Amino acid sequence: MLTIENLFVSVEDKPILKGLDLTVPAGQVHAIMGPNGAGKSTTSYTIAGREGYDVTGGRILLDGEEITGLAPDERAEKGVFLAFQSPIEIPGVSTMNFLKTSVNGMRRRRGQDEYDTVSFLRRVREVARALNVTEDMLKRTLNTGFSGGERKRNEVLQMTLLEPKLAILDETDSGLDIDALRLVSEGVNALRAPDRSFLVITHYQRLLDYIEPDVVHIFADGRIVMSGDKTLARRLEDYGYDTVIAEAA
Repeated sequence: MLTIENLFVSVEDKPILKGLDLTVPAGQVHAIMGPNGAGKSTTSYTIAGREGYDVTGGRILLDGEEITGLAPDERAEKGVFLAFQSPIEIPGVSTMNFLKTSVNGMRRRRGQDEYDTVSFLRRVREVARALNVTEDMLKRTLNTGFSGGERKRNEVLQMTLLEPKLAILDETDSGLDIDALRLVSEGVNALRAPDRSFLVITHYQRLLDYIEPDVVHIFADGRIVMSGDKTLARRLEDYGYDTVIAEAA
């Protein structure tokens, strides 16, 4: 599904990723953990094509097709979705209109039939109920006045409706209480499928108690220094980054 080969990325001329290699097969969940400044979020933004993240070497492939030079909307069309760490407010744009426009736009570009108003409302309300996204939230402007948990649930709602091939969750657990964490995790787990992959970026074991990863990668200084199964996250929790990363040196 996702292949990253010898990727070098700079932000404002400062090298962040320094030869990153990563493969996420279809149907798998891979977790990325590591200390601040290791390159975790840079990896997510670079895959999504965010402006200002300059690829100076290497390439990114999705299903064998190189996407390194594509615009963010072109990557989204091919199935990349990034759930933001801090979703922004967009005053003046209603959540429901945003969802319908983005979902139908994506379906149109993928050659699928667009939802009519009735079928879209039925679909969005079905998904919203499962995530405890209220009718009031759907009527309000996008993320305006939303709590941290509401914003993350709204992100998972978008992800579910857009049906991506590759979903990247950038510290989705940040700012969530236990109930919100459980709801968001259940929404993610409901999307797990043989033809869909997840890249989950987190600092903490607690998210991985709910979203069980197939592989855990530890980042340090812009590259992966250790990979293992889910028990690797528990070792980080018990011993800390410095000790585990020192073992990999």
